[in-house]
Formats: sequence, structure tokens, C-alpha cells
Amino acid sequence: MKVRFPYHILSILFIALLSSNLSAQNIKTEDILISGIVINGDTLPYLELKEAVIQAPPEFVSNKEARKITKLIRDVKKAYPYAKIAGEKLKQLDELLAKVTDEKEKKELLKQAEEDLVSQFEEDIKNMTFSQGVILLKLVDRETGTTSYEIVKEFRGTLRAFFWQSLGVIFGINLKTEYDPEGDDKNIEQIVQMIEKGTL
Repeated sequence: MKVRFPYHILSILFIALLSSNLSAQNIKTEDILISGIVINGDTLPYLELKEAVIQAPPEFVSNKEARKITKLIRDVKKAYPYAKIAGEKLKQLDELLAKVTDEKEKKELLKQAEEDLVSQFEEDIKNMTFSQGVILLKLVDRETGTTSYEIVKEFRGTLRAFFWQSLGVIFGINLKTEYDPEGDDKNIEQIVQMIEKGTL
């Protein structure tokens, strides 16, 4: 039986992060300049390609270990896109709120973001397993450099952050958990890097 992640905890985090009022960037098509090199009188485009890393498939000691890593890969692939969205939206939201001086307008902006969040992400978050939710909280810290507790505290206040932290502790979740790519989260970091490089 799947243990569901208490989605209310993730919902409050995304309320702080996601705002549909943020305008999408318009991408303009322009001329692109690239480097060139002259060989025997011919000018050829010159591009430096990113390093391609080739990894051997992992060798597992047991079937139990193979199942554990396969599950971790599945969970990270499920949570990672939401963490990327959180990182991008937090940056945009910071920029937007920096321009708003009226507290009432800020509250209205966050209220609208909450309504949009419920309609857009509630079902996805409800369907996350417990382990996917915990990984999402860690990856949000990876993408933003800030724990989920600090994000909620900044955008929703100390009382709300305390409430959600207390509720999280009941379910065995710590919103103050920091991402540790060299220690406890080493396997997660390796999987994320493989996703980013397109090898997974």
C-alpha cells in the first residue's frame, strides 16, 4: 500500500512559491553570433561542445539494493520537475514582490497564487508518495538554497511556518531539513546530475 505524502504541507510551500500572476518571458528571435575558425582559407563555425560523460551501468550487490535504487530514481524523476519550478518561481516572485510596496497588494497576490496553486497542482501533490514528498522538500532546498521552512516563513509568516513544521513533525517530516549532496543525499544528487545531463 502506498503511503501518501501529506499534501497540505507541500501545498503551503508551493503557495509561497508559485504565482500565475508572474508574466511569461517573451523570447525574441535575433541574429546569433558564433565563433569561427579559418582553415585553408575557409571560415568554418567553431563551437565548443559540453563534455559528454559516459557512465557504466551500476552494479548492484543484491536484488534488494537494485530495487531500492530503482525506486529512488523513480521518486527523484517525479519530484525534480516540481523543485525546478519552485526554484524558478521563487526567483520571479522575489523580483515581483520587491516592486510591490503595499502590504494589502502583496497579500492579494499571494491569495491569488494560492487559488491558482490548488487548481494546478493539488492532484499532482496528492498523488505523491511519502518518499517523493520528502525528496521534493530536499530538492527545493537544492534549487533555492533555502529550506522549505524558511520559504514558508518568509512568504507566509513565522506562525504559519511554525504550524506547518509542527504538523510535519507529526508525520515524520522536517521542513528545516537541508540538502546534503556529499552525505545523506549523495545518491539523489547523482540521479539529478544524470537527469540534467540527459543520461537518465
